[in-house]
Amino acid sequence: WFIVSKVSLSVDHPDTKHEFTESLIEEEEGVNDHNVVKKCADIQNAISEGATSFLFTEYQYVGIFMIAFAVLIFVFLGSVNGFSTSYQQCTYDTTKMCKPALFTAVFSTVSFILGAITSVISGFLGMKIATYANARTTLEARKGVGKANIPEDDPRNPAVIADNVGDNVGDIAGMGSDLFGSYAESSCAALVVASISSFGNNHDFTSMMYPLLISSVGILVCLITTLFATDFFEVKTVKEIEPSLKNQLIISTVLMTIGIALISWIALPYSFTIFNFGVQKDVKNWQLFLCVGVGLWAGLIIGFVTEYYTSNAYSDNAGGIAEMAGMSHRIRERTDALDAAGNTTAAIGKGFAIGSAALVSLALFGAFVSRAEITTVDVLTPKVFIGLIVGAMLPYWFSAMTMKSVGKAALSMVEEVRRQFNTIPGLMEGTAKPDYATCVKISTDASIKEMIPPGALVMLTPLIVGIFFGVETLSGVLAGSLVSGVQIAISASNTGGAWDNAKKYIEAGASEHARSLGPKGSDPHKAAVIGDTVGDPLKDTSGPSLNILIKLMAVESLVFAPFFATHGGLLFKIF
Repeated sequence: WFIVSKVSLSVDHPDTKHEFTESLIEEEEGVNDHNVVKKCADIQNAISEGATSFLFTEYQYVGIFMIAFAVLIFVFLGSVNGFSTSYQQCTYDTTKMCKPALFTAVFSTVSFILGAITSVISGFLGMKIATYANARTTLEARKGVGKANIPEDDPRNPAVIADNVGDNVGDIAGMGSDLFGSYAESSCAALVVASISSFGNNHDFTSMMYPLLISSVGILVCLITTLFATDFFEVKTVKEIEPSLKNQLIISTVLMTIGIALISWIALPYSFTIFNFGVQKDVKNWQLFLCVGVGLWAGLIIGFVTEYYTSNAYSDNAGGIAEMAGMSHRIRERTDALDAAGNTTAAIGKGFAIGSAALVSLALFGAFVSRAEITTVDVLTPKVFIGLIVGAMLPYWFSAMTMKSVGKAALSMVEEVRRQFNTIPGLMEGTAKPDYATCVKISTDASIKEMIPPGALVMLTPLIVGIFFGVETLSGVLAGSLVSGVQIAISASNTGGAWDNAKKYIEAGASEHARSLGPKGSDPHKAAVIGDTVGDPLKDTSGPSLNILIKLMAVESLVFAPFFATHGGLLFKIF
């Protein structure tokens, strides 16, 4: 943050004392041109204000939901034993006494509120960091570090700021919240398993904290890994940017493996037990290390495989700002190199997100089965089989709703852009300024309105199934949505990425084959544009949002498992 903040966006106090004198390529003429700096500052302010406005509007609705759902958690969990304040026998060790139902309800409600607030803060901070760095990255690139028939990032396009806002709130705040959710939920699932193992029965606090100790080591590893790119192996040329980022992933995985081995040896006893379908299973500490290590390396492999199929090595935010600010073609080439590296790591991040969502959901499913006291999940029983069918259908329904929502918002945006070109004199000639705020408002209002139906589908399904059909049917729903959702998420990311790349492949004209398909406006290009129109919401909306579907349904079921086990299955009880 300190290094980035040294790149000034103030035209009154240009950064003439920049300490970094070693440029990747020679310094551009007019590097301190106040007009260009002012344009970058204006663009960043517009993007930052739009992104902040979007999140604040969204968080108002999230706040209402937080209060309503907190009340629901308290009522449902407190009613398991009639809001009892008396201690009761523990489910997994009848010789011990556990906290009253009222205590469980209070602590679960407080935990939910804290988790929601933390998730909101993580998304907001990630977005602010991104918008803070975008224009500064573009300016620093000038020093070498680091139907209207107009280009996509042309400042005359009224929707161009909304596009950049969408990139930030989607790829940063949205993906950040998604990965934060995976991190928090995987920790919760592991802690639940630990609490019903010999660690919990014997109150072995250090061993119970094993999941959080691993996460803490991960923070240290991230800080150390950063030094490899900034100090140990400093990037000298444009071609080194992307390999440097990929090497960081590999280095962090190797260091993390060593850290996990040390934590497993220090924090865990050599032998312990884990609750497994009604019995305590003997486990060795090296076996737990092996499980965590396999998950760690599997995440890396999934990320690289996803990057291979979906990486979009073309320009994005920094390049867009460079074009809007009217910078030279040479600067655009540098920002394109940064953007290409960023898009590659974004593709890897999406792979991580899908893989982590699948593994987290599986862990949460195991915790739910244990907490709901289900001894077996038999797919041959009608209750479970019905749940499997319904659960497998949900990701398709959810994806269709999100795709339709994106289409509606996009159509409204196109109509607004057309209106501005027809009604604002001088807009096409570049002498008048577009109304960026209206386009941002359209996307904000549409996102808030359209998120309610798919959100309700995810939140209400476990409640309805658990209350009326019971925990056996709910276990089938969770299993079906997990298997189906992961496959659709992978397919959406790969297919959408391929369609997006096809359009930009033709537009870039980097090869003889690409030039033979172009130029813009040719039949192959028109077909690729149509594919990109479908591919973008596939890879950026439906695919990533499916991660949230399978995780959220699983964690919600886990939270309400005691209530469903005690009062659920009303239809079967009545009939």
